[in-house]
Amino acid sequence: MATRQKTPVIIAIGEVKNKSKKVEDAIEPMQIMLQATLVALKDAGLTATTEKELHSNIDSVFVVATWTWPYADLPGLLSQKLGIQPQHMVYSEHGGHQPMKLVDEAARRISKGESKVTLITGGEALASLSACATASRMPPPGWTSPDAGGKAASPLRTSNFGKSVGTLHSIGLPIHVYPLYENAFRAHRGQSIEQNNNESARLYAEFAKVAEQNQFSWNYGQPAPTAGTISTVTYRNRMICFPYPLLMNAFNNINLAGSCILTSTEYAKELGVPERKWIYPLGGAGTQDSGNCRCPTSLDSRS
Repeated sequence: MATRQKTPVIIAIGEVKNKSKKVEDAIEPMQIMLQATLVALKDAGLTATTEKELHSNIDSVFVVATWTWPYADLPGLLSQKLGIQPQHMVYSEHGGHQPMKLVDEAARRISKGESKVTLITGGEALASLSACATASRMPPPGWTSPDAGGKAASPLRTSNFGKSVGTLHSIGLPIHVYPLYENAFRAHRGQSIEQNNNESARLYAEFAKVAEQNQFSWNYGQPAPTAGTISTVTYRNRMICFPYPLLMNAFNNINLAGSCILTSTEYAKELGVPERKWIYPLGGAGTQDSGNCRCPTSLDSRS
């Protein structure tokens, strides 16, 4: 008889922001992720006893790879700090899609009964790292000893991606690749450059308005730039890679972390997590194009 599938739900989230850029306030990615996880455990709205039970039943830890700092085993280090011994740990590849990919994988495992409680977390501390580098305090005081074989890597070097058609032409970073798609899609849709620029500016202005009101956004409390400001290339809004000026690019010089906890509806009820806090991951899908189109005449010496 087939095992009845469980329904996965997100039952808690935690967000943390370290706005300070002072060296003495520099907190490494592991530490800020740990803080976000502790916030998430409180967010479940449980009694002290059931919160402790939830904590002890975390059997899977998924961590989004951080660009900030190379760790030998970040999921293991976080688990040690939390005082848990998960049976399943994952450290993702680098990529903006990884948080939702991990949520999808965690939900799938819970639905199959392979996991009871999964913690997903990720964070960056590039603002603190930059501050320490500027102050010639490297490595930052108190941070975990860096691992030479870890996954952290400079987000500004195509050499991290190995030999490929892209790196042959010195492209491969997000600031190179997204513009390629944008320009191609603009042409496909028959848009003019001005139409495309205005459309993107309106979209980013909406994002900025949301960030303006979110206490955990890096620019919280600052007036959101208008579509006109975002679309106009100036000294302060220089062109990064056509058609995207600076304000249409992701800003990674931040100290932010987030965590979420997933379980089944069955266990959420058992714990007493209020149903108003349940978030249902309804589905997920993904695809991946060929990672490397081999072109013997341009990539190597073979005839």
